[in-house]
Amino acid sequence: MKWFGRRTAQDAARPVLVRAGTGIVTGEWPRSYEAQVRDGYVANPVAQRAVRLVAEGVAGVPVYAGEGHEAAVALVTAANLVVTVAAHMLLHGNAYVQIIRDADGRPAELVALRPERVAVEADANGWPAGYLYRAGEAAARLPVEDGEGRPTLAHLRALHPTDDHYGLGCLGAAAGAVAIHNAATRWNKALLDNAARPSGALVYDPGEAGATMSAEQFERLKAEMDAGFAGAANAGRPMLLEGGLKWQALSLSPADMDFVGLKAAAAREIALAFGVPPMLLGLPGDVSYANYSEANRALWRLAIVPLTEKIMRGLGQALGAWWPGLSLQLDLDRIPALSSDRERLWAQVAAADFITMDEKREMLGFAPMPEGPR
Repeated sequence: MKWFGRRTAQDAARPVLVRAGTGIVTGEWPRSYEAQVRDGYVANPVAQRAVRLVAEGVAGVPVYAGEGHEAAVALVTAANLVVTVAAHMLLHGNAYVQIIRDADGRPAELVALRPERVAVEADANGWPAGYLYRAGEAAARLPVEDGEGRPTLAHLRALHPTDDHYGLGCLGAAAGAVAIHNAATRWNKALLDNAARPSGALVYDPGEAGATMSAEQFERLKAEMDAGFAGAANAGRPMLLEGGLKWQALSLSPADMDFVGLKAAAAREIALAFGVPPMLLGLPGDVSYANYSEANRALWRLAIVPLTEKIMRGLGQALGAWWPGLSLQLDLDRIPALSSDRERLWAQVAAADFITMDEKREMLGFAPMPEGPR
């Protein structure tokens, strides 16, 4: 099998392919992938929900193939495989699926490898010659093909305009918005720990002009305020002030109000980076879709279905060495979110009186009538 088309062009003279590296550098946030996953997925509810919506939707798409390829369909639809591969594609931009074989040399299981642990090894001409998988101190090298020309793993990647071997994930594009959203969350938490709002200030009102509080008085007052009035547990507790002190109430300034809007805008940018309509994440301020149903249909049409097709094409190409002619197809008619599209198609086909019944059945994916053409 001419995997990646490399057998026919490997010996041709060509410039060495450019490798941009596996680290993610975005704007003012040059961060490692592990750090971005911790901040952008583990600790951020918007990004985590967006990734889970798309990845679990990909795993829910029905897949079928031709007769004799049932074993291949069972491999690619194994529990958690498609969810993991889709999440890796979204976050890292690369998904590596190792093909585990049985005693007869046929695929027995597909295992998704953590993408940050895999490095592509290129030959002198820049073509992929192998994959190096590192886990701690241990390392294992997987060739692109075995001795019989069959692939050892499937490398799925998203488009990266400046890299020939690695794809570009959505997490890097969302890094700035994630940093803003997480900073706003920490700010709100600190605000909650300090009476839940910028409620006011204690102003010293001396009886004599020019008199000030002593250092001992200031420290004692500060300690009493922290102990008796700061924190959510003391919210609304009445305050008793000594002579010479008065309470001056404060309110949110326009800058504070802009800060609240900035957090909502960052959340919408995170949803945009992962291709999820903000309405589906419960984010306010977005009225691009007429209703929730339209937003859900856009999610499936613009994000879930294209990603599923990309994953199935890559896995089908890799498994085609054992199942010639394998073509993994999506059964879009069984997706409830796209039922309105199917109803509209059926109505259009049924109303077309200039085509035969068998032509209508063919357009809808059915076999001709048993009694012959009509």
